[in-house]
Order: sequence, then structure tokens, then C-alpha cells
Amino acid sequence: MAANLLERAKTMFLSPEPAPVARAPRKVPKPHHAVVVVPGRHACNEAYALRGRRFLSREAPVLPLAGCGSAQCECRYEHHDDRRKGLRRARDLAVAIDGHEGAELRDRSKRGRRKDDGR
Repeated sequence: MAANLLERAKTMFLSPEPAPVARAPRKVPKPHHAVVVVPGRHACNEAYALRGRRFLSREAPVLPLAGCGSAQCECRYEHHDDRRKGLRRARDLAVAIDGHEGAELRDRSKRGRRKDDGR
């Protein structure tokens, strides 16, 4: 009986648990996400000077640019997954710099020069 009274008192005086808030899943930022400044119709010279240059998104200049004299800046960012424009590794370009072509044949379980290194 005392337990029943205690439960009733809790429901009367304690505020109910708030309902969990549904939130949209947060996008995980990509470490090499990049942006390009795309000049607007009446863009300033600074915007045209930066055209085509990729910046890491955390290092990109803030729009409107510091030297912008336009009353309404129409410049925007163009987003890219990577700062690099194309493939840059020799293997990506199908070029073998070391003279070896094909898959890696070394056994990685046998590392080192001593007999007991592979254990």
C-alpha cells in the first residue's frame, strides 16, 4: 500500500519525462571537402581572381569577399568532395614508376628479416 501511495505521489509531483526530439541525421564532414568561388553577374575583381581555385571548405574565403563593393553579392560556392581536381597518384593513372606492374605479391605476414619476425 505504501509503495502504491509513493508511485501516485511521484506521478502527481514529478514532471513527466520529455519525449525524445526527432533530429535529422547530421552529415559527417568529409576531411577534404572543397569549394570553388563562382562569381555572380556583377562580381568584383577579387571574385574573378579566385575563380577556379579550390579551397578546403574550412579555409575558404567568406562571401561576400572583403573587397567586394557590390550592394548585393551574387557570388556562391561550388562544392566538391575533394580538393584535388583529378587523379594524382601514379597507380591511379596506370603508370608504374617502380617498374612493377600487377598486384602486390609480397606476403605481409612475413615481415622483417629475422626468423621469428613472422610470428
